[in-house]
Amino acid sequence: MKMNSLIQKLALTTFFTASAFAVMAQQTPYAPTASEIVQAYQRASKLDTALRNIPTNNDIVPFWKKDGTAFWYKKNLPDKNWEYIYVDVASGVRRPAFDAEKLAQKLEEASGKKQSAMRLPFAALYFTDQHTLKLKSQNKWYQVNLNDYSIIPAPDTTSFKYNAKMPLQRKRSRWEGSRTVTLSPDGKNEMEIRGGNLILIDVATKTETQLSKDGSADKPYGNFEWSPDGKTVVAYKIDPKEIKKVHYVLSSVPGTTRGELKSREYAQPGDEFTSYEPYVFNLATKTSKKVDIEATDFFDPQPLHWRNNRYYTYEKADRGHQRFRVIEVDVQTGTTKNIIDEKTKTFIYENRIYTRYLPKTNEILYTSEQDGWQHLYLVNGISGKQQLITKGNWVVRDVDSVDVVKRQVWFKASGMNKDEDPYFMHYYRIGFDGKGLVNLTPEPGNHNLTFSPDRKYYLDTYSQVNVAPVTTLKLTASTKAIQELERGDAATFLKTGVKLPEVFVTKGRDGTTDIWGVICRPSNMDPNKSYPIIENIYAGPQDSFVPKSFLPASEMQSLAELGFIVVQIDGMGTANRSKAFHDVCWHNLADAGFEDRILWMKAMAKKYPNADINKIGVYGTSAGGQNATGALLFHPEFYKAAVSACGCHDNRIDKQWWNEQWMGYPVKEHYDAQSNITNAAKLQGNLFLIVGEADENVPPESTYRLTDALIKANKDFDILSIPGMGHSDGGVYGRRRKRDFFIKHLLNSETPNVNLVSPAK
Repeated sequence: MKMNSLIQKLALTTFFTASAFAVMAQQTPYAPTASEIVQAYQRASKLDTALRNIPTNNDIVPFWKKDGTAFWYKKNLPDKNWEYIYVDVASGVRRPAFDAEKLAQKLEEASGKKQSAMRLPFAALYFTDQHTLKLKSQNKWYQVNLNDYSIIPAPDTTSFKYNAKMPLQRKRSRWEGSRTVTLSPDGKNEMEIRGGNLILIDVATKTETQLSKDGSADKPYGNFEWSPDGKTVVAYKIDPKEIKKVHYVLSSVPGTTRGELKSREYAQPGDEFTSYEPYVFNLATKTSKKVDIEATDFFDPQPLHWRNNRYYTYEKADRGHQRFRVIEVDVQTGTTKNIIDEKTKTFIYENRIYTRYLPKTNEILYTSEQDGWQHLYLVNGISGKQQLITKGNWVVRDVDSVDVVKRQVWFKASGMNKDEDPYFMHYYRIGFDGKGLVNLTPEPGNHNLTFSPDRKYYLDTYSQVNVAPVTTLKLTASTKAIQELERGDAATFLKTGVKLPEVFVTKGRDGTTDIWGVICRPSNMDPNKSYPIIENIYAGPQDSFVPKSFLPASEMQSLAELGFIVVQIDGMGTANRSKAFHDVCWHNLADAGFEDRILWMKAMAKKYPNADINKIGVYGTSAGGQNATGALLFHPEFYKAAVSACGCHDNRIDKQWWNEQWMGYPVKEHYDAQSNITNAAKLQGNLFLIVGEADENVPPESTYRLTDALIKANKDFDILSIPGMGHSDGGVYGRRRKRDFFIKHLLNSETPNVNLVSPAK
């Protein structure tokens, strides 16, 4: 029986395999004629226009009254029109904010300028009550009585401004450093830097005391900060290092006959940084102590957090991104101890570290990936003892706010809901003790929340790439839905003929980890033909990049209309998954998740025979430009054509802060080994480089040096250098050239000859 069963399984497997080959054999490559390409361009342009004239309302922004009882918002309408909606939260009434026709007429009479009721442009608008509004139009304020629509000029006025899209509490960047205040907290003394030394000045008597003796113009003291009682000053002896400059030439400045040289400071990996040695000055004894800690050589000195005027803590991120500390200093002795001391063999993503100091309870809220996932910790600010607040195989993405009284954290997270896309953003609150987790956004989808000023209510807008958005007003305390404000309709888009993006998931290089991406197809795809695949790539480790919200119109879809299957994928090495997933990029930016991307496309082509796995193109900008070129250098057996815009082709040329975060410090051989420039001679396939000569993000010489290496290696390639353009994919012209390039090299077809078209007169 077992043998018969095995024979039956083998026969069945053979049948399905043969059937699959038969289906694949039926696919013939899409090979459009020149006239069909012209038609495809026209069809793509027409579809782009049709789609962009249909509103998505992915982002409903409420403008609240100060008392939180009502708000208005602007709703987009077809053909790029809009209307204003007023919502009274207490009564639940949702209505037009005003009669747009009447208001347009009265505003036209008052201003003397033509007004469109469907496109009323307001720089500011707020309701003083349900029947009166003030608005600013064309730099003039008006007051409108909504009972009779009488309108009178209003003086310049200050309206209640509350940005519902901003987090309740501002997250501070470590690049800001500490703030120096010259006057002591008690107002009795001032501090001045003179000749590189600290001078204490008695405000009442103007008596001066020189506190430091060893400062100089070359190595001065600075960045000082007072203790709360004004009896101690912490200052830093500074070893300044000049930030080196990069340059470019503007070749085509109107009205000139010479190029214009532009220079600016731009730190690159390995450059020397200014360092700061901390000293403590006792103002009563006029003595100082050097703090027993190494100098800060990455970021400026950070703000001090004081305890009892004797101890302060500060943050120190070591250069190289492998150690982060919260250090306590005893100002009486100059000794230190680590309250938090996180180390890693790979990298600590400094920009994602959240800290919030709670001085009344001597606690610190802190995020870390030390258990393999980004989570919240409560830290004893004296002993350093840590307690996990959140835990599990999911990621805390950001902290919105901390309620110290209720001892709650409000945060965003992804991956907690096992049955949906692990990148979908959801919002939560939880107690400091890890209990009382509340999901403010239980519906499946990618969520975006905005709160009322008093946080009593919130608007929740959620969608998926192929599911239209829904916006609901909810009660914060219970998360109960009060009213559905807007509900999008995908059917409106489908009537244009567009195929909405499809989410596709398969396993990555380890055979267990899901790799997520999206597929965009031509609206008129022939089921009997196969189409080249083009990947839109950006493998920068700072984030994830596959779209998650409703996306009926995009450059990917527009490109697909020309006869391609366009995909976007988040491979290993990008953020917002586990620490292990992210760590793939460490010292390894050239990896770019290519193994996962290639497996994903092969699995996609296996499921959908319309995808021609033998014709693969790739395009990207910035880090994506580096990746696109790298595809042809390191994986020419798979990728055949690439368009690479303003790429950071050698991580030693690009900005220090971004590249050292992933490639590490000091700069060693791995930088050279992974450089596109170093590996230029490996080029196979067709490469098109685009660069703006005025790029102030990635220096344009990154592309020019790659060009030089390709020429020296006797390689054929195309390059487009755009005068005056900054960090860009080439703009309208560059994008048109990109499409032509893929049509030529992947479809083997001719593109419209724009030079034959007479210029418009």
